[in-house]
Amino acid sequence: MNRKAVFLDVDGTLINDYGQVPASAVAAIHEAQHNGHLVFVCTGRSMVELVPEITELGFDGYVVASGAFVQIGSDVLRHERLSPEAARHVADFFDTHGGGYYFQANDRVYSSVRARDHLRAVITAEVAGDPAFTDVQHGLLTYVETIEVTGDPYDAHLTKAVYFDAPVSIDEIRAEFTDFEIVPSSVTVFGASAGEMMIPGVHKATGIDVVCAHLGIDRADTIAIGDSYNDVEMLEHAGVGIVMGNAPDEVKAVADEVTTSPDEDGVQLAFRRHGLIG
Repeated sequence: MNRKAVFLDVDGTLINDYGQVPASAVAAIHEAQHNGHLVFVCTGRSMVELVPEITELGFDGYVVASGAFVQIGSDVLRHERLSPEAARHVADFFDTHGGGYYFQANDRVYSSVRARDHLRAVITAEVAGDPAFTDVQHGLLTYVETIEVTGDPYDAHLTKAVYFDAPVSIDEIRAEFTDFEIVPSSVTVFGASAGEMMIPGVHKATGIDVVCAHLGIDRADTIAIGDSYNDVEMLEHAGVGIVMGNAPDEVKAVADEVTTSPDEDGVQLAFRRHGLIG
């Protein structure tokens, strides 16, 4: 078998809704690497949003911020940025109309005090009745506290914006922000009125191409595994696109095959089906 390059989404794929990496996924990643294959993170998160439970797994490289930043070892292969004007447009719109937002940079996440408090309230309301609430507290709510509060991040190297609790529909937001590509949020706890705002033409598939060009990998030897709307391009683009069992039907429709959810050993089953592990 040719050496394969596997590109793994994080939220809803590598980790479950509580931010936990199943032991089966950890074992599958390490066995595949031992067998000579390469495994990359391919996520909408920025580098600073990847917790140690993820980075310490020993991935072969990172495609983050939905393809805006690509790094293998110490080599940064791509680092795109939002224009200051585009970022200000996001802040002005949501400050005026309501809802919340934050900006991703590679080394930090920026938000206003109001937006950070709002995000904390949105997450708490979504999971208050969940018996695993303490797991969410340890994961997402702890993450919220790491967001840096600032009123003027626009000259920073911002790679993406995220909004939540939007006062209007995603179609209305797309009509307002023609200078972004906008998809529903991949973090289900953020709720249905949340979304990701990406640089046009920059997505996970283009990040995969950067990795393949750098390492001399044929696209036919790539496998992408994801579950959300920001995974659509990579699922269509990879040699094999595999969608998780917990994915929306619209995302399942673009994939080559479906595996099970994270807690049902979906990553491990996909690796085994394609001969990456025994």
